[in-house]
Amino acid sequence: MMIELYCFELSFVGCEEVWFMPIDRLNRELNAFSRFAKRPYFRKLNVIQSFSLFLTPLLKKMFNMKLFISSILSIFFLLPSLALAQEQNLEGPKQGHTNQNKFRQLYNEFSTPNDYRTASGAPGPAYYQQRADYVMDIKIDDETQRLYGEETITYTNNSPDALAYLWVQLDQNIRKKDAPSLLKNSQSLDQVSELSSFANNHLGDPFDGGFNIEKVTDAQGKPLPYIINETMMRIDLPTTLQSGGQVVFSIKWWYNINNHVVNRARSGYEYFPADDNRAYVIAQFFPRMCMYDDVEGWQNYQFWGNGEFALPFGDYEVNLTVPANFIVDATGELTNRKEVFSKEMMNRYKLAKKTYDKPVMIVTQEEAVVNEKTTTTKTKTWKFSAKNVRDYGFTASKKYIWDMMAVKVGDRDVMAVSLYPKEGNPLWEEWSTRAVAQTLETVSRFTFDYPYHKAISVHAKNQGMEYPMICWNYGRPDEDGTYSDRVKFGMISVIIHEVGHNYFPMIVNSDERQWGWMDEGLTTFIQYLTEQEFGKRYPASIPGLDKYPSRRGEAKKIVPYMSDDQDFLAPIMSNPENVFQLGPNAYGKPATALNILRETIMGSDLFDHAFKTYSQRWMFKHPTPEDFFRSMEDASAVDLDWFWRGWFYTTDFVDIGVESVNTVQVTSEPSASYLERLERFGYSIDDFPPLVFRVSEEDEDYDENAAPFAALDTGEYLAENGLTVAQENLAKANYLYEITFNKPGGLVMPILVEYTYADGSIMSERYPVQIWRKNDNSYTRVLTSEKEIVGVQVDPNEETADVNTTNNSWPREEVMTDFDRFKESN
Repeated sequence: MMIELYCFELSFVGCEEVWFMPIDRLNRELNAFSRFAKRPYFRKLNVIQSFSLFLTPLLKKMFNMKLFISSILSIFFLLPSLALAQEQNLEGPKQGHTNQNKFRQLYNEFSTPNDYRTASGAPGPAYYQQRADYVMDIKIDDETQRLYGEETITYTNNSPDALAYLWVQLDQNIRKKDAPSLLKNSQSLDQVSELSSFANNHLGDPFDGGFNIEKVTDAQGKPLPYIINETMMRIDLPTTLQSGGQVVFSIKWWYNINNHVVNRARSGYEYFPADDNRAYVIAQFFPRMCMYDDVEGWQNYQFWGNGEFALPFGDYEVNLTVPANFIVDATGELTNRKEVFSKEMMNRYKLAKKTYDKPVMIVTQEEAVVNEKTTTTKTKTWKFSAKNVRDYGFTASKKYIWDMMAVKVGDRDVMAVSLYPKEGNPLWEEWSTRAVAQTLETVSRFTFDYPYHKAISVHAKNQGMEYPMICWNYGRPDEDGTYSDRVKFGMISVIIHEVGHNYFPMIVNSDERQWGWMDEGLTTFIQYLTEQEFGKRYPASIPGLDKYPSRRGEAKKIVPYMSDDQDFLAPIMSNPENVFQLGPNAYGKPATALNILRETIMGSDLFDHAFKTYSQRWMFKHPTPEDFFRSMEDASAVDLDWFWRGWFYTTDFVDIGVESVNTVQVTSEPSASYLERLERFGYSIDDFPPLVFRVSEEDEDYDENAAPFAALDTGEYLAENGLTVAQENLAKANYLYEITFNKPGGLVMPILVEYTYADGSIMSERYPVQIWRKNDNSYTRVLTSEKEIVGVQVDPNEETADVNTTNNSWPREEVMTDFDRFKESN
């Protein structure tokens, strides 16, 4: 049937509703509205428009009187609160605002999906990446501490763009004596300074360790024009490099190698005055191609020290010439092992390839001590070949002890390797290679099988840095060989972390120059997973402890940072050069966020599948943060925009508490005040369907000795009105509570709560994060309980990084201040 409907707006102070009603019904009900039209709460009744509508049975049902009366009823009970808001709204409606809901989607923050990167977070059909292959001859002069190099680069343009020039990174230029990076941070003179530090910083000449470029030539040996802009070099091509084309060019250079203990850096040497030797850990030692992609074009943001590297993949053929008594290992497979190994070393190496339970010594400590005393003017060349890597690093010294063991990863054997001077023992001999092996096993299970043939841990004082297949790690015992738990756990953890970087960013090749957290945060997260498994596998490493004492990863460990002064915080989604505290920002907070996501928000099954999906989608490719965020949602069917927004795009913190716990009762009899209010508006109790009235502890009708439903005579009242409730449910309805949680903090999170009953039993409950979607301040639950609730505790296991636990419990726990403790002790 067709019906003429009127759309009209009924407006009170603080409340507006729009209803549709047939004209005959509207006429009948106008009298009811006129009874309170003169009240101060009432603002207007306005017919907006009329139109014809085909009335289906469902719509016809919607227009019945019960629905209309229930609408009136809901407005009636709003009137007291509306009156309180009346004065605040006399000036008219507030100004409009944009969508600030914590659950709004990240459309404004994300780039539009395209053929390069899809909305699912996977590479698109047009995805491309450039390639740079290197052939290098490198020489270390130990007498002068200089590195000499020549390289030939074959650059392949897989982009759809024509390139008129190429950009090359000269990261060593950050060590030039006049580098702008030396002036980037504010300085002040400490009240007390160590003499050596004072002399180095204020009296000595700056170390000059920048690249000295001798020539840049094309494949025929002809000079190519270039210009150096601080840590970047532009090479101008004689003809434009078309899409799909290749160009071959060569660079010759040298630089002074820095003492990385004195002039702190990721690369350099350590000098051992007791035996007049050096141990070299060398990286960023060659001019490296910048990355060119669909996101940045050329990623030629200057290297300032914190933002690390953005690099293309390629194959490397590297010849390393060093003094003949040096031990060398590097990125790639050693191709002339028989030339540089002794017969005994070869036999030990073959044994190590079949040994899976403990490291096998290739060079023993006794042999290393003898070797470090030798001198020679002869050299030896170690040849390495690395396939599909994004960078290169190597180490060289005559002080090295060398051990290896095999690790089963999938259906392949991988060698876990350690090199260290005697100064690292006994700590390194005991734990280094085992930590490498555990990392390969654990991280491969959570991501993808480690694709390279080895992973190397090199001992270097004060270092913690990673490159494909090789990394430098700190952790040195005292001179008498003893060490503290702090030194031991620090060493194991840094090895796990740096070896873990083989996965992020050496294989899942994110842009470190722009997004430091994408390698540091993800690696710190998998570091936490690996540390916990290491403690279980090697209980001798954690005597007296229940689990491995991870420094980062657990929610409570990030609380001091998240509750810090907001003037010194930056969102995770910040360039690493622009944050105040790089460690918590790029390492701790994202790792903790992922840990919370895995253990509290998503659950390990959903999280692990999504994390592995992202890792396998982007191995040997260049992902962005959006590719990670989208992949995690795409593979789990969990909407996480609220999580990424809060944890990664803001400096908000978690603070959820118990605001109130009220015992309430219900009755079928209205109070005198309710009856008076009904009469004032011209209504009788008989005008409404069966009602239940709330009685709180503040009301005069509240009986503290009565059961919550006693005044209702529940069973009879329900039966009289045609309602049936199971008797066992009625029997258990001994208490009725109204519990309100509040959220002083900005981050929305699920509420994890424990209810403690008078008999000592505990019930755990979890309220989903969506409870905050329409009210960002508070959330109330009504609980019917068989037993009396005597305690309420929010986040009892410290899973959410709640920065303020003083409001997490009811009854409120007394928190003793430092001043209170001081008074008690005096």
